[in-house]
Amino acid sequence: MPDGPKTSYFVSVNHGIIRDVPGDSNEFEVLLSKDELTVLQDLLQNLGQEDNYAFRRAAVPYKSADHDDAAEQFDDGTIRLYRYLHRVGSAKTQQTIEQLGVLSKLENTGYEDKGYGDGSPTNK
Repeated sequence: MPDGPKTSYFVSVNHGIIRDVPGDSNEFEVLLSKDELTVLQDLLQNLGQEDNYAFRRAAVPYKSADHDDAAEQFDDGTIRLYRYLHRVGSAKTQQTIEQLGVLSKLENTGYEDKGYGDGSPTNK
């Protein structure tokens, strides 16, 4: 095995926690080598930092979150995390992520919907 032996872990995206035993019904089961575990830890840590940045930017008056760089960074980090969880996840994890439709929802801006006129607003 190029990555070494794999171990089962349980990931809570909401809490940013990786456990070796299940603890929450909303956790995703993944099978990871040590290197893959490091990648997942980095993804969760980065998402936490992006979340803090987005939180600080949320209070800025007259700034739409629609095209705010903090919101975009958070969305990009969330997409990377869920793609990774889908790739290394158990069959149940993969199925859950697919059923949630979370990847397509995060990538769909909805700018073709009514209310945006000719497309994306340029309020950045």
